[in-house]
Amino acid sequence: MNLLTLLADAAVIPKERVPELEAELKKQDTEPEQALVKAGIALADILKAKGDYYGVPTREVGEKSVPFDILGLVPEESARHYRLVPLGEAEGALEVGITDPDNLEARDALTFISAKIGMPYKLFLITETDFERLLGQYKGLSGEVGKALNELETEITVETTKNPKDKRALGLEESELAETEASAVTEDAPVTKIVATILRHAAEQRASDIHIEPMSDQTRVRFRIDGVLLTNITLPPKVHSSVVARIKVLSNMRLDEKRKPQDGRFSARVGGGKVDFRVSTFPTYYGEKVVMRILGNQTKDWKLDGVGLSQRNLDLIRTAIKKPYGMVLISGPTGSGKSTTLYTLLNEVDRDRQNVLSLEDPVEYTIAGVSQSQVRPEIGYSFANGLRTTLRQDPNIIMVGEIRDSETANLAIQAALTGHLVLSTIHTNNSIGIIPRLLDMGVEPYLIPPVLILGVAQRLVRTLCPGGGKKVTVDDSMATMIKQQFADVPAAYRKDLPDFKEVYRIEPTPECPSGTQGRVACFEVFDMTPELERAILARKSEEELKAIVRSRGMLTMKEDAMIKSAQGQVPFEEVNTLGGEFELEAVAPLMPTPVPEVITEEGDVAAPVKEVEI
Repeated sequence: MNLLTLLADAAVIPKERVPELEAELKKQDTEPEQALVKAGIALADILKAKGDYYGVPTREVGEKSVPFDILGLVPEESARHYRLVPLGEAEGALEVGITDPDNLEARDALTFISAKIGMPYKLFLITETDFERLLGQYKGLSGEVGKALNELETEITVETTKNPKDKRALGLEESELAETEASAVTEDAPVTKIVATILRHAAEQRASDIHIEPMSDQTRVRFRIDGVLLTNITLPPKVHSSVVARIKVLSNMRLDEKRKPQDGRFSARVGGGKVDFRVSTFPTYYGEKVVMRILGNQTKDWKLDGVGLSQRNLDLIRTAIKKPYGMVLISGPTGSGKSTTLYTLLNEVDRDRQNVLSLEDPVEYTIAGVSQSQVRPEIGYSFANGLRTTLRQDPNIIMVGEIRDSETANLAIQAALTGHLVLSTIHTNNSIGIIPRLLDMGVEPYLIPPVLILGVAQRLVRTLCPGGGKKVTVDDSMATMIKQQFADVPAAYRKDLPDFKEVYRIEPTPECPSGTQGRVACFEVFDMTPELERAILARKSEEELKAIVRSRGMLTMKEDAMIKSAQGQVPFEEVNTLGGEFELEAVAPLMPTPVPEVITEEGDVAAPVKEVEI
């Protein structure tokens, strides 16, 4: 195909200009399309003419970026060799941009990739300019780490082949030897680069945690994004100790201690902002596992209206934190957003006219006007000891990071009884479980009613992409199940429920291939009432206590998720994560899990490269 002849036949350029443009193309050492654009011919016209010639639909990509989940479905080597690149996903098919639809080898490669990922493909003709720009997005995590590993290969070999006997001959003990060797490796620029690259990509992909896990034949690096752990890269096992040592140096941990867990913390500048990392090491059979919690920006905007509370729950919480004394307890497992809710409550109270103190392990975020203290059990500064000291500081409001034992529970109860508002967390399966948990900790039943003014339980669920999700009409069987779920809700409160004629489900889009983005909390909240007080004093069962708070209109976390699905906030699939037997017919499948990037010992990329676009 002669491009100029094709454009002339399509009346994009006058036929008499063909010789002139032909000579111009020979002079310039650029792609023909770019040269024609410089000559005043619109790129859109060139693309349309080529599309009509090949009989293939066209796509103008422009400045649009491809999500890393989609980009990872086609390896960079394949994209570069066959001149094709993934564009997005629509109606269950992978959209692929190609520069030469007549390339049969490219079509064969696409057929193979399509079978591998279990998704059909649809071709679109794109310009060479768009292809080169999209190809540049492959400069992701594995590319940077692979390059650093190449630099590190020789240095690690030299470091590990040094004769340790020479050092022992100098009088170094075993622990000193380990620290000396680890320090030498961590000072190497390639290791620093590997760790920095992993941290940056995790922050850019909005991950909440980074898991670095040693295995028999590799080190797996996983990011937790929206509550789901995904393998992003695997490293050769020989670099694991160096990477861990580098993280220990950043976190001020002991390099020579590998037999027991350690905790640490450090901050880094990522994308112009400060990000805090809370680090924990854990000894395993193949080496130390490292988990880093990404705490985000210290200047986070804490708004109680934005955490996902219904109007009833919001009113109950705001009433509770305005009281002069008492206790507000938030329940949930690790990673359920309890700390975020606590910080939001602290941000709501009057910190100008009240003395607000907190005991935390660790201090995750800083709140202006709050005196925050980190407990250190290793030196005897525990929650219990901290509470005793805190009461001498004339506080109005005390936030205790977690009630873990009987001593802390009883001290917190006493603080709430003596004119302080205490905010804290506790581990139970639901909100009403807070009461039997306090009893198990040795708190006397008569102390709970005058102190516990509010009990909250929460879990995090994934939210639909903005403007995304697909409405699903609720059929008769599902309507019956929903009706049974809310059957014991008093009529006075049932009027506030949605009609549940439609709910939303996950639907991937080219802009949001997973169908979800971010998470929101689902809550169940109860306050203290005279009837509940009598039941506690009579040591009623948990089921009887639950019936009492239910009569006051409390909805469970699962029901809160169902309401949010009817409102288009969360997919109905998330209801099942909170317990229950609700199923949707023909639920849209999630995108295939991206194939992890594998870095070989030589530093070569052996799998797709991924990069997120913020």
